[in-house]
Amino acid sequence: MKVILRQNIDSLGKMGEVVSVKDGYARNYLLPRGAAYVATKGNERVLEQERKSLQVKINRERKSAEDIATELEKHENAVTIAMPVGEEDKLFGTVTKEMIAEKLSAIGFSIDKRKIEIDEPIKVLGIYTVTAKLHTDVSAKIKVWVVRQES
Repeated sequence: MKVILRQNIDSLGKMGEVVSVKDGYARNYLLPRGAAYVATKGNERVLEQERKSLQVKINRERKSAEDIATELEKHENAVTIAMPVGEEDKLFGTVTKEMIAEKLSAIGFSIDKRKIEIDEPIKVLGIYTVTAKLHTDVSAKIKVWVVRQES
């Protein structure tokens, strides 16, 4: 069955593309969830209208994400996490995405923990750079200071 995607789907394609999928996948998943239309001329015109309004929304979200990214990068010392340490400054546990998200929310940035990307587990004291994926095209680098917890 040929369908027109109403939203980006990683395994299929981007919004507005006409893709061929199995009938059951279209009937049972894509169409009921509103993720696609059956490929007809009328639905192509409807999708074109949706795309215009969506483009305005995407541009607004991108601008907002860029503003947040510039504000985040201004706060170099904002994320300081105190952790208990053992020998050789190794942490008991690791610094998690949730800890970073909590520290960011304490200074006024509400960023979902799923949007924070840590390259490698943080298990030693030091300064680390993590990435916050704010939009599909916009990401911000955040410095995370991991310091010794005072007893």
